[in-house]
Amino acid sequence: MTRIVTRSAPARAVWTLEQAGIPALLARLYAARGIRTLEETETGLDSLIPPNSLMGAEQAAILLADAIAANQRLLIVADYDCDGATACAVGLRALRAFGAHVEYLVPNRFELGYGLSPEVVHLAAQRKPDLIITVDNGIASNEGVTEANRLGIRTLITDHHLPGAELPAATVIVNPNQPGCIFPSKALAGVGVMFYVMLALRSELRRRGVFSQRAEPNLGTLLDLVALGSVADVVPLDRNNRILVAQGLARMREGRLQPGIRALFRVAGRQPEAASTFDLGFALGPRLNAAGRLADMALGIECLATDDPGYALNIAQQLDALNRERRTIETGMREDAERLLAGIEADDRASITLFDPGWHQGVVGILAGRVKEKLHRPTFAFARGDQGQIKGSGRSITGFHLRDALDLIAKRHPGMLLRFGGHGAAAGATLQEADLPTFSAALERVAQEQLSSAALSQMLESDGALESGFYSLDSAHLLKQAVWGQGFPQPLFDDRFKVESQRLLQGKHLKMVLCRGGCRYDAIWFNAEKTVAGQIHAAFRLDINEYQGCQSVQLIIEDCVTVPAGTQAI
Repeated sequence: MTRIVTRSAPARAVWTLEQAGIPALLARLYAARGIRTLEETETGLDSLIPPNSLMGAEQAAILLADAIAANQRLLIVADYDCDGATACAVGLRALRAFGAHVEYLVPNRFELGYGLSPEVVHLAAQRKPDLIITVDNGIASNEGVTEANRLGIRTLITDHHLPGAELPAATVIVNPNQPGCIFPSKALAGVGVMFYVMLALRSELRRRGVFSQRAEPNLGTLLDLVALGSVADVVPLDRNNRILVAQGLARMREGRLQPGIRALFRVAGRQPEAASTFDLGFALGPRLNAAGRLADMALGIECLATDDPGYALNIAQQLDALNRERRTIETGMREDAERLLAGIEADDRASITLFDPGWHQGVVGILAGRVKEKLHRPTFAFARGDQGQIKGSGRSITGFHLRDALDLIAKRHPGMLLRFGGHGAAAGATLQEADLPTFSAALERVAQEQLSSAALSQMLESDGALESGFYSLDSAHLLKQAVWGQGFPQPLFDDRFKVESQRLLQGKHLKMVLCRGGCRYDAIWFNAEKTVAGQIHAAFRLDINEYQGCQSVQLIIEDCVTVPAGTQAI
């Protein structure tokens, strides 16, 4: 069984939160995640960090307000993932509500690559924009911004990725991670950055008296988009991001959501009134991402930007079909990866680099994530591009900053990385196929330098045992209502159980009835690699099983191991 480390929940913090009215179970979980006061749990919009502390936001607001007043043409250049699509939709909806003339462009990732490249600028120039606005990209697009400047097109960069040594010469840059920005939250997703720019723009338009003769747009209507993009991009859910996500989920549960998001819930078979971060990250997000991975993210943006429910549902059904196709492709790639891994002693390595000429560029990121989860090693997966190039996507483990690792590799091997970028947990790189062995060795060297044997051992962080009184639907609903995610992990518990019965579903999911303290619990272990018997030590999540309109408590097993015979009975 993977090593389990129990999170510490300081007794004083637990007591303080309970005294402030936080339910006992949540108080314990919040305290174990660093929460110390009731104020840190509040999710009202009045607790958001104000936009004026985000470097460049006020200048962006003036730039946009002037452009709107002059009836200039604005063009949003979007990224091709869920964060980019939601950021684009936020920009389109808000700017149009403010009276702007705005269109969008989402480059084909397979033909034009990532970011505002000179080629993308030339494509954008055909629309004759006065101002290009990037969302979720652009901070590394020095050459593209230079080309836009040459053509007389101003640029507003809104991004959250880490910048390189030199910033692009844009008219305005808004990025909490740019040097000199004092914005306390560095974890905003691209959609969060764009939302903040729109907040600043509304304040500027308000100052200019634009709303004296007409209604002021309610930007709160965009929070479902902000929540979806933030969760799907797996940014750390610090307090500010938890507020944005909690507000978005609240709107969904109240039925106040965009037609496109409602349609995505429908095709995913999920209920908006019970919306959770799980739905956003594992049901809606993948369907939007499928468009960028296999086709054109314009499809996803259209779904999120339309006010026509029927049109939104039609697009959502297309996105659902693309996601099923993505799953089929991924299954084949995972089988290929298993064959490649059979020839690698993963325990002797600190990183994994995989390549197959038949792999799909749009799915290598998912594959890298699957391998990383299984082997607990920073992993890059590459697919063949054009002109002898290969394009890879990487996923990392705690303690290994992937973008910084690529930067170090670029310094040690000048010219080898044709393009790279990303952040700590995920990054991308393009190189010549002939340089793959050099890249693999370079990544391995950096990983060995920076990762200890302890960091490379598989570990689950648990919240310890769950008291018997909390194995209830009330507790399960309480946990589902809270906001969990990257940096604020979903609760995980561990304990010993007696296995009363078990059976395999679809040949791979282990359905069990577990007994502890005289009580029986339904449990399921998805993609189980083995059957179990007797007594087990299990790491599990508390969940709700719905069948024929009835709800019951269900344990989702993350990992388990048989307890040796002779161990004291449960």
